[in-house]
Parts: sequence; C-alpha cells; structure tokens
Amino acid sequence: MATDFTGLVAVVTGGASGIGAAIARRLRADGARVAVFDLAPQPAGADLAVRVDVSEDATVVAGVQRVVDELGRIDILINNAGIGAQGDVTANPDAEWHRVLDVNVVGMARVTRAALPHLRRSPSAAIVNTASIAATAGLPERALYSASKGAVLALTRAMAADHLAEGIRVNAVSPGTADTPWVGRLLEAAPDPAGERAALEARQPHGRLVSAEEVADAVAYLASPAAGSTTGTAIEVDGGMSGLRLRPRE
Repeated sequence: MATDFTGLVAVVTGGASGIGAAIARRLRADGARVAVFDLAPQPAGADLAVRVDVSEDATVVAGVQRVVDELGRIDILINNAGIGAQGDVTANPDAEWHRVLDVNVVGMARVTRAALPHLRRSPSAAIVNTASIAATAGLPERALYSASKGAVLALTRAMAADHLAEGIRVNAVSPGTADTPWVGRLLEAAPDPAGERAALEARQPHGRLVSAEEVADAVAYLASPAAGSTTGTAIEVDGGMSGLRLRPRE
C-alpha cells in the first residue's frame, strides 16, 4: 500500500538508530516532517532532533513543545524508545525491573500524554507503539523484557479504545529479532557470536534476522491515513515466528 504523509508531522522516540532511525527515514521519504526524540539525537534523517529522556517527564513535555513550536503540529507519534533486559525471572533486581518498565511502558504513557492535545487537533492522528514478539512467544531468558512488551500490547489496545472517538488510531508493531546495533552488541558479547547469530536466525521460520526497514514498512502502513480503519491491532514482523510451526529443515 502506498503511504503519503505530505503535510503531516511525526515524532519518533528512540529515533537515532536501529529501528527508530529506519522509521524516521521511511516517514520522511514519504513526505512527513519528522522530529526524533533520543538520548543522543542525530539530526541526519530528521527535520528536528531533540534530546529527550522518556523516563523524565520534564524533558518529554519540553520536547513535545519544541516540536509544536518549530514544526507547528503533531499528527503521528511513534513510541519506539525502549531498552532490553536478559535473564529469567530471578536474574534482575527490583531496581532493574523498575528501570525497564519505566522506559518501555511508562515512557510511552509520558510521551503520549504530552502529545495528545496536539494529536486531538489532527485530521490524521495515529500512534504506533513498538512491542515485540517477546510479548507473546515465550522466549527463554527474556522475563523482564517480555513482561514490558506484553504491557505495551495491553496498553496499545486500551489506548485505542480510549481515543478512537477522538479520531486517534492506536496500533502496535511486534518485530522478531531484528538486525540492529543493539542486537549486534549482544552478539559481540556472546561466547560464540557466530553460533549465537545462527541460533537467532534459525529461530525465525524464514531463517534470518528481520531488517529495520521491514519493521519501518509496517509502521508506515499503520501510521498512514490509508489505514483509517485499522486500530487496536498489532502487526507481527517476525518471519512467521508467532504463528508458524514448520518441520525442521533437512
């Protein structure tokens, strides 16, 4: 489906690298003016780059106001900022549980809360949250991360219900393991990086990591005015991992 964001302004959190940067590039290529929120924002590929920590409400409010001051409006919000966590349910102390949930879940609420007054004035308002296949697939050694992304899916549906009457669509995208700098750093830290990469690739039925651009394509569809009847759903970009049970390759 062709997507056209001409005249619209999008905010992409966590937009300086990886999936967020691919989303920012895609939306901008399709006509949107794009503001990137990040701890280390990069102006390349965006019309505005703002240092925002989604765990600090003051920076979120200031960032949203700067977008409105400089770009005039907000039509699209991509809640992509997030952090990872490894281990089973015993592996992380309380402080880490609080930190990850604060960034991955409450951070989405903070940015959405600040942007809502402006989204309500848009004729094409859309929010897309980045969830994960970890929310539904039951991956080993991802207890905290999976819990946070499961909360993102629940939050997405609740937000969709709350704001549909205001003309705001809310959806999510659930990537599989993506070929991003964050995953690259995890692989580099593994005892056998090549073996770990092969295992991650084999875990997805299509036999490879998901590209950031493929996730960005799904986000562009969900954010597009052309998807006007799509809300309260999640698109899985995971090579079939969520729903397929293939026989082992011989």
